[in-house]
Formats: sequence, structure tokens, C-alpha cells
Amino acid sequence: MSPVKQKIHLDFKEDHSIAELLGHKDKLIKQIEEEYNVNIFVLGNDVEISGKKNNVDKAAKLLNDLVLQINLGQRINEDQLDDSIGLINGKRSGNKEALSSQIIINGGKKIKPRTEGQKRYTDAIKGNTIVFGIGPAGTGKTYLALAMAVSSLCQNEIGRIILVKPVVEAGEKLGYLPGDIYDKVSPYLKPLYDALYEMLDVEIFQQYMDMGIIEVVPLAYMRGRTLNDSFIILDEAQNASPEQMKMFLTRLGFGSKVVITGDITQIDLPREKESGLVLVREILQEVNGIEFVELTSKDVIRHKLVQKIVDAYKSYEDHKEAEQKETNKEDDSKKEQIQK
Repeated sequence: MSPVKQKIHLDFKEDHSIAELLGHKDKLIKQIEEEYNVNIFVLGNDVEISGKKNNVDKAAKLLNDLVLQINLGQRINEDQLDDSIGLINGKRSGNKEALSSQIIINGGKKIKPRTEGQKRYTDAIKGNTIVFGIGPAGTGKTYLALAMAVSSLCQNEIGRIILVKPVVEAGEKLGYLPGDIYDKVSPYLKPLYDALYEMLDVEIFQQYMDMGIIEVVPLAYMRGRTLNDSFIILDEAQNASPEQMKMFLTRLGFGSKVVITGDITQIDLPREKESGLVLVREILQEVNGIEFVELTSKDVIRHKLVQKIVDAYKSYEDHKEAEQKETNKEDDSKKEQIQK
């Protein structure tokens, strides 16, 4: 296939410029050239791409998508570039609609879903009272739910954010830790704090905590409460028992929204205990106002190795499950022969 040339004009808005796309010492543009084996020549906001047609088309599409992200206030780094390349190459699900969607939080900061799955998840949160976000690590389940909660708080749609988490890992060891119950469980809630520090200034976050506008609660302490005008997030819900899940869901009050997140491949409950997140789908699947959103490895927004790790574990678990089924068949066959 003979080389082709394609010229495109990059339309930057407001205070953004081509410098954000080029990267330090043109590092990002060089990465794109290596990925698609093309040559890119930049003059102002005009770009000429040369190489094989298919590669040139992909590079042009990538550059336009990156400009879209920059115009939405996103900072482009190597990790984000890797993620965008994955979208263009079809290794992750995403489209222009997902990239253009945004969640406006404190101070006008914008957070956006970066895959079709994440867009489906945020749309579900907007349109339903209760949403279950189920998927592997790194898919943004908790982060996007927190962003939606902070956005609702900033727009006065709700009065409080309630963050809930089962503290399965701690068990009886909680008694040996210093402080009250909130001091004891704080290490297990740190991922939630980290995300909120990013979305709200530390001072504002602490002020909201002191005023009770943001509340962090161990799941076991939710019994007996009814929460009105609140955005309630249950994180790590795979570690909630069926009884705890029922108890939590019935805390819903007027004007409130609930998001339950979890990864059913990482259950820390004792083997004899069933996960409430696994069972609840069978019970509530057909209830109006409740939506279940499945996120996959294609929605992983972390280091590119995380997606490979998730896929490798799933392949291993599927193989072990198939082996176990085959073993069970052989055992059943032997029992039938003995009975005969």
C-alpha cells in the first residue's frame, strides 16, 4: 500500500493550545508516531500525517479525540494517551459521545466517563434511584459514583453524601486498634478519602465532614437509619452478606439516590457465606428504578497492565471452572456405574 498524506486542522477552544497535545519535548506526538508508524508534521494548529492509509486514519482520529479531551479541560499524559490509543484500536469500548459527556464538580472541575461502559454507568445513575455498578478493579465504579455525588451536592440536588463500606477485612482485630469506631475503620476507607480529596479541596472536605454533610459509616452501623435527601454509596459491596444488603437497601429515604459498587471476583467473605451482591441481582433484576451495570476489562482506566491482569485472572478462573465441571461429570459417571 503506497503512503498517503492527510492534513487536518485542530480546533482548540478557550485557553488551550497545541502545546498540550505535543507534550514535553514533543513526547506525546512522538509516541503517536511510533504507535501508528506515521510521520506527523505540525505547523500552528495544522497537522500533516503521512504513512499507510489505515494508520494515517487512526492517527487523525486519535488527534481529534485528544483535542476533544483537552477542550473539556482534561490534561493529557502518557497514561491517558495509552487509554485513548486503546479506544482507537478497538481494545476498549468508547465513542465520541462518551468522551464529550462530563460531570461538573467543585470549582467547575470536569470529570468524564472515558468508555462506553462508564458512560452507560453514569447515565444509569442519572436516570435511576438505585444503581449497581459491578466490575473489576480500575473501571472507575467508585470514582465516578463519588463524582456524581459531589456534583449533586454542589448543585444542591441533595444535602448529604453518605459513604458506606463493609469492614470484613478487620474482623475482631478492630478492638486492638486505637480510637473510636471511625478511627478504627478509617484505614479501610482511605480510597474513598483519596478520591474526595481530589474532587474537593482538603479544607472543604474536612469542613463537610465536621458538619456532617459528608459522612463515612461502616455498613454494620446503618441499621435503624432512614436517609432522606442523600447520595448514598456502598463500596466493596461484594463483602456484604445478603442480610446486610437487604438492611442497607431499605435505608433509602425520600429524595435520595443509592449507588452500590463491587467486584464479585474479589469476595473476602468466609467461603460458607454467600455474597449479598451476587444474590441481590436474582432478587431485584426486574424492579423498575433499579439498574445493574456490568463493567469489564475494556473499561479499566489504569496502567495498561491492569487490563491484562484482569483478563489473565478471568481466563484462569474460567479454565478452573471448566476443569471442575469435567471432574464433577466424571464423578457422577463413576457413581452411576457403581449403582449399576
